Amino acid sequence: MVTQDFTAQTKELIDSLKGVCTSYGLGNDGNEFKIITQVFLYKFMNDKFSHEVKRLDPKLKNAENWEQEIAKYSDKQYDMLLMKMSADSAKLKSEHYLSSLHNKQNQEEFAKLFDDTLRDIAIFNNEIFSVKTGTGAKITLFDELSNYITDSSQRDNFCRAIINPLVNFSFEKIFDQKFDFFSTIFEYLIKDYNKDGGGKYAEYFTPHAVSKIMASILVDKPVKNVTCYDPAAGSGTLLMNLAHAIGEDRCTIYSQDISQKSSSMLRLNLILNNLVHSIQNIIQGNTLKEPYHKVSNKLMTFDYIASNPPFKLDFSDFRNDLDSKQNHDRFFAGIPKITPKSKDKMAIYLLFIQHIIFSLSSKGKAAVVVPTGFITAQSGIEKKIREKLVEEKMLRGVLSMPSNIFATTGTNVSILFLDKANTKGDIVLMDASKLGTTVKEGKNQKTLLSSEEEDLIINTFNKHKAVEDFTVVVSYEQIKEKNYSFSAGQYFDVKIEYTDITPKQFTAKMDGFKKSLDSLFAESKDLEKEIKKQLGGLKYG
Repeated sequence: MVTQDFTAQTKELIDSLKGVCTSYGLGNDGNEFKIITQVFLYKFMNDKFSHEVKRLDPKLKNAENWEQEIAKYSDKQYDMLLMKMSADSAKLKSEHYLSSLHNKQNQEEFAKLFDDTLRDIAIFNNEIFSVKTGTGAKITLFDELSNYITDSSQRDNFCRAIINPLVNFSFEKIFDQKFDFFSTIFEYLIKDYNKDGGGKYAEYFTPHAVSKIMASILVDKPVKNVTCYDPAAGSGTLLMNLAHAIGEDRCTIYSQDISQKSSSMLRLNLILNNLVHSIQNIIQGNTLKEPYHKVSNKLMTFDYIASNPPFKLDFSDFRNDLDSKQNHDRFFAGIPKITPKSKDKMAIYLLFIQHIIFSLSSKGKAAVVVPTGFITAQSGIEKKIREKLVEEKMLRGVLSMPSNIFATTGTNVSILFLDKANTKGDIVLMDASKLGTTVKEGKNQKTLLSSEEEDLIINTFNKHKAVEDFTVVVSYEQIKEKNYSFSAGQYFDVKIEYTDITPKQFTAKMDGFKKSLDSLFAESKDLEKEIKKQLGGLKYG
C-alpha cells in the first residue's frame, strides 16, 4: 500500500512539474525533460541526504526539525558526518538544502541562486555522479536550468514555481522498501520523451514485460560479484531489470550509448535504483567505432549482457572505419555494405550482435532483441552468425514474441539467448506469438502480456519444457539438419488426425462417395453432349 500511494504521489509531482514547464512555454519542448529529471533528482538527493544523516545520528532522527539540530554541528562534526555517509548518497552543504532555497525564493536574482546551488552540488559530488564521454570528459550532474527560459525577466518566477511543488513531497518513507516499483515511476517519468520519431538516434523504450522476461531467463540462479553490460543501453531499462534480478549489491553495471539524453537518463535511473557505484562505468560514445571498456588494451568481457540495439540505422559515415584488421575477429561475420538508396535501412543490429558475442566472458550469458527475420535468413551475415552460435555451442534458446509487443515498431521481434557454458545442447525454441492481448495506443496497436503469460514464458523456458505448438527442446545437431533455423515452428510435428469408424459406417461412407461420383459422371456426360451439340451448330462465315 505504501508503494502504491507513493507511486501515485510521485506521478502527481511529475505532472505538477510538467504543468509548470507548460505555463512557461516549455510544454513538449526538447529541454523540458532535462528540467523535469534534474529537479526530480535534486529533490531525491535532498531526501536521501536527510534519510542518511538521520540514520547516522539518532539525535537528528528524533529531532522535531533535523535541519535546526544539524545547524548546531561544528564544521569538523559536519565533515565527519559526511565522511560516514553511504557512497550512494550525495553530500550536501547546508546551503544546498531545498528548505534553504525555498526560504530564499523572494530574494532578487533567485534564478541565479537556484542555478548556482545546483552547480555547486554537481561540483561537490563530481567524482561520484558525473558521466564520462568516450574521450574521458566528465558531464556534470546539473545544467543551468533557468537558461532554458528565453525571456530572462521570467527566470526568477520560473525557478520559484518549479521549486514549490517539491516542498510537500518526500521520498524518505520508501528508502527502506524494495526498489522494483521504481521502474513504473521511471517509465511514467520519461514516457513523453521516448516516443518514436526522435531523430537518427532515437531511443526505443523496451517494454517492462520484455525486460522482465529477459532478466528472469538470464538470471535463473543466485550469483554475486558479476559484471553486467549493455552496449546500446538507452535509458537503462534492461540493465535495471538485470540488476534487480541479481541484486543491486551483487553486480556492477557497464554501458555505452551514443546518445547524451540516454546517458543522462541512465544516470538518473542508477541513482534511483541504488546503483550509484556503477555511474563511473556509464559512457557516452560510439560503441561500434570506439568501444570504451577495455582491460590492458583488450576489450573487456562481461558475465551478463542484455541489449535491445537499434535494428536499422545509417552508419555510412563510419562504416569503412570498422572494416579494419583490428576489428576482424570482433566482426567475424562481416559488416553490412552501404546501400546508397536506403542508407537509413543499414542493418546495424548485426554489428551489435557480433560485438556482444565478442564481449562475453568464458561463461558469459546474453539476451539480445533481434528482428524475427534474423532467425531464419538463409544467407548473408545473419546465417554466418547463427552458424557460429551453433558450431561453437553457445546458444541457449530463442523466444519469438507476439506481434506489436513494441508499440513503436511493426517489426516482429525475437529474443536470442546466448550461453557460452551451454555446450550440451537442450536448446529451447519458443513460439509465444499467440499470447497477449491487443490494445490501441495512440495510432498504434500494442500487444500486452498478462503477468500469468509472462510467468508461463519464463517458467517453461527455464524448465526446458517441450509443449505442443509452443516450445521444442532441440540439439545442436537438429539445428544443423534444419539449415541453422532458429524458428520453433520448423520443429513442431506435423499432425495427421485419425478417427476410428465401424465397418457399417465405412460402407455407408463409401456408398456416399459412389453416389456422389455417379452423379458427377452423369452430369459430365450431359455436359459433353451439350458441348458437342453447340459445336455442331457452328457455321463458317
